[in-house]
Amino acid sequence: MPHSDQLQSFISNAQQRVNLALENCLKTMPCPDPKLGEAMHYSLTGDGKRIRPVLVYAAGNATGSNDEQLNTAACAVEMIHAFSLIHDDLPAMDDDDLRRGRATCHKAFDEATAILAGDALQTMAFEILSNDDGNLASEQRLKMISQLAKATGAQGMTGGQAIDLAAVGNDLTLQQLEAMHGLKTGALIRASVLLGGLCNPETTDTELDMLDKYADCIGLCFQIQDDILDVISDTETLGKPQGSDQDQEKPTYPSLLGLDAAKQLAQEQHDLAIKHLEPLGDKANTLRQIADYIIERDF
Repeated sequence: MPHSDQLQSFISNAQQRVNLALENCLKTMPCPDPKLGEAMHYSLTGDGKRIRPVLVYAAGNATGSNDEQLNTAACAVEMIHAFSLIHDDLPAMDDDDLRRGRATCHKAFDEATAILAGDALQTMAFEILSNDDGNLASEQRLKMISQLAKATGAQGMTGGQAIDLAAVGNDLTLQQLEAMHGLKTGALIRASVLLGGLCNPETTDTELDMLDKYADCIGLCFQIQDDILDVISDTETLGKPQGSDQDQEKPTYPSLLGLDAAKQLAQEQHDLAIKHLEPLGDKANTLRQIADYIIERDF
């Protein structure tokens, strides 16, 4: 995947930071049931890209947030993401057997344990955001909790997943497809960027608006690239079944627009994302590089 050594170093550092912070969360908030605790650990510490925590750190750097503040937000968004993957993979949802190159949670354990593990990780995300560790003011915490809750619930990825399930085998317009993925995928990406900005109490509303617009664009770009990779990549590279969207008759950007037009739309969203960052100057360079990373990634 072509991207700069500087960005690779930033991503690696962010991954290491959030992985360590996640392990610490699991240790300091132990589960009384060993099997459930193991399932939570299995799903949360798998070999994921950690793109959402990476966005938290990058947005925080662009707005001057400190590292300790960002760790809590990074853990919270990754817990929500892990919860959503566990539930999305269930037989009642997408019925997938492979995630991040290994068995999905309900296959590694069982369906009941997987459901409970997802539930526990979701609530843990809000617990760590609400804990007063001295790094974030109460007003900041409330804004962050509200933003993450909206991104997670019926007005965010849960609502998007419901629309996605209802759309199987049906035709959607481009506008309907964008609206669905704006909720299912884009909402948590947007929350990740905004939480990074909200970690600094001095981040202005204008700066948050720039971050918001940038996040909307890369969220759409991320989903389009996911759809493209489902067509052109392979199971080993993806770490999940290639062609599963087509097998399940899900509406996708390539199926609606064709592969070339889908690639063009992803490029347009990438370029628009970069444009929204112009007023932030050089301090947003990592966010720009992440936009490149999203459209160039091969898994």
